[in-house]
Amino acid sequence: MSFFAKLFGLNQKATVSKDVVTHTTQETNLSNEPSFLELIKKRRSIYSIGKNLKQSPTEIEKLIQEAVKHSPSAFNSQSSRVVILFDQSHQNFWNIVLDVLKTIIPAEALTGTEQKIQSFAAGTGTGTVLFFEDQHVIKGLQEQFEAYADNFPIWSEHSTAIAQFAVWNVLAEQGIGASLQHYNPIIDEKINATFNVPAHWKLRAQLVFGSIEGEAGEKAFIEDENRFKTFG
Repeated sequence: MSFFAKLFGLNQKATVSKDVVTHTTQETNLSNEPSFLELIKKRRSIYSIGKNLKQSPTEIEKLIQEAVKHSPSAFNSQSSRVVILFDQSHQNFWNIVLDVLKTIIPAEALTGTEQKIQSFAAGTGTGTVLFFEDQHVIKGLQEQFEAYADNFPIWSEHSTAIAQFAVWNVLAEQGIGASLQHYNPIIDEKINATFNVPAHWKLRAQLVFGSIEGEAGEKAFIEDENRFKTFG
C-alpha cells in the first residue's frame, strides 16, 4: 500500500487478526515504502501528459478529496474548495481559457501559450483540478477575530498552497504527472458560470494532470547558504 493510501485509509486490505502478526506486517510494508521526503522530491512539473492512467476517475477523485480534507488550515478554517474536471468538462475548461486569452493578448504574442493550452484542451491530459478559497469563510473569521482580520486573506493563501501541494504529491506518488497553472482572475467569471461555481469561491490555481509521457527537465537549486540560517 502506498504512503498516502495508508495515511488516508484508502484501499486497505484485511490482515491476520493476531496483533503481533498485524504489527509485523505493517512494519514490513513501511520499510519498503519511500519516505515523505522522497515523495516530495518525486513531485515535479510534468508538461508531457497523456490519457494512459491506470486509476479510474473515481479513484483519482477520492485521492484528491482526502488530500484536501487532511490539509491544515489556519484556525481549522477548511476554506479550500475544489472542482475536479474530467473528459469533456476538462476540455471545455481549457477551451474557455484559450478563448479568454485571445481577447486580451495580441495574436503575434499568443503562439507559445496557445500551443500549451491547445495541448490541454485537445484531451492529451486526463483532467484538471481547480482550487478555490471560500471568501465567506474568510470574511466570517475576520468578523469573529477582528484583531487578526488583516491576516486571514494571507492565511487563506497558505491554506490553498498547502492543499495544492498535498494533491500534487498524492498524484505524483500514484505515478500521475501534473503541472500547476494560474490563469485566474481573467477566467473567473466564465468558469463560475460554466461550472455553476458560487461567486464567493475565489479561483487560485489550476492543476492539469494525466499519465506521464515525458520526464521533467533537470531542476537547479540555489546554494543552501542563501536560503537557510540555523541557530543553536
